[in-house]
Amino acid sequence: MTEVLIVGAGPVGLLLGSELARHGVTATLVERRAQLSTGTRAIGVHPPVLAALEPSGITERLLATALPVSRGEARSRGRTLGSLSFDCLSTRFRFIATLPQSDTEAALAAGAPAPRRGVRVTRVSPERRAVRVAFDDGAELTAPIVVIAGGWSSRGLAYQTTAAHAYRDRYVMADISLPPRDDADRAVIHLDAQGVLESLPLPGGRRRFVAWDSPGGRGGAAAVDRLRAALVARGEDDAASAVPEATEFGVRRFTARGMRNGGLLVVGDAAHEVSPIGGQGMNLGLLDAAGLAPLLVRWVRTGEAPDAELARWERMRITSARRAARLAAVNTALGRPAGTLTDAGRRAAIGAALATPSARALAWLYTMGLDRAA
Repeated sequence: MTEVLIVGAGPVGLLLGSELARHGVTATLVERRAQLSTGTRAIGVHPPVLAALEPSGITERLLATALPVSRGEARSRGRTLGSLSFDCLSTRFRFIATLPQSDTEAALAAGAPAPRRGVRVTRVSPERRAVRVAFDDGAELTAPIVVIAGGWSSRGLAYQTTAAHAYRDRYVMADISLPPRDDADRAVIHLDAQGVLESLPLPGGRRRFVAWDSPGGRGGAAAVDRLRAALVARGEDDAASAVPEATEFGVRRFTARGMRNGGLLVVGDAAHEVSPIGGQGMNLGLLDAAGLAPLLVRWVRTGEAPDAELARWERMRITSARRAARLAAVNTALGRPAGTLTDAGRRAAIGAALATPSARALAWLYTMGLDRAA
């Protein structure tokens, strides 16, 4: 019988499986996707995560292919409003490491057990001393500890009420290969009356562009055309001509009241979901797993749940998720289209904030300084 069953083999499930295996705990990962996904949303690994994963060697593997981004810049109408440096941080790592999610998963998977793919969990039932898990082929499995790490789509396995707040905002996104440019190592945020356009560097001369998109699309144009129009409006003509394809997505907000029911635990987007504008969602889940792993190791070795420590971990992670959600809500609101006066006030406020000592506080905020694991 497996000691820990992990439902979901995305970044969070892989990290938990890797950390348990590193300490000699038998873990089984099951994943409903038959094939490894090539799509990517999360591209930034923040300083608290890099510090938490350093003892395992994962950070070294991540940084072998990542691009360290230590500076951000705000622009509007082709003019720089101000810049932000992460060099002022009093942390072990003073940058955000950007890399495709597939590379992140490869670094996490190096020490994890191979997932059993194409396996769909249909029901999870906590019992007195174990958790019973049912699969779509009729099979059942009982494990002392089960962790739901399958993202928002697995939330219903743990919670009866799974409704999340859906924002009215939508975005269109693409990763684009570009020729060398002066800001190749810099995150750039364009803010103007049309809404936000994020421009984030990736290794290999690529950049990710994310633009605010009207809920119904702009005049029915295809996503690629809408992104191209947003890029041209901000002076990103080279990027506009190189858009290969574009992805549309909406955003939600959800924070569970609890993350544990006996031997059943929930981590990552299954327990909390925040707007990706700000890039902290995957990082929240990775910190969930990094904090939970040693507690599960002790649980397995002693045969007794460390209830007080688990309750403390649960409070810390829920508090951190709520803080991240509030910050993400502010980012989302700031990135919406605005009228002339509101846009002018927004630009003035951002420029002033980046020109004063408060810029250091902003650097701390946007590198997960609010997280209680930081």
